Amino acid sequence: MDTIRDLGAVVRTRRHELGVSQEELSRRAGVSRPWLSRVEAGRHPRAEMQKILDVLGALELDFTLSPARPRGDAVTDDDPFRHHFGGGS
Repeated sequence: MDTIRDLGAVVRTRRHELGVSQEELSRRAGVSRPWLSRVEAGRHPRAEMQKILDVLGALELDFTLSPARPRGDAVTDDDPFRHHFGGGS
């Protein structure tokens, strides 16, 4: 994922996979439908998200999205989605 447009496409595709309307997703997420529409179109919040993507790219880090685990599922040490940043564990 390199741009806010890429993120918007992922959001839109996943919403379609789940069979959820923009109206329903905006209600669930606590955002307005016009705001969600702009995100899906890659137009909002461009500046902030693009800066985050730029920083990750400069650090040679990938930004990966995956379906959420059911609540209560444990994360193990060998989990490929577990990452340690900085000096702690």
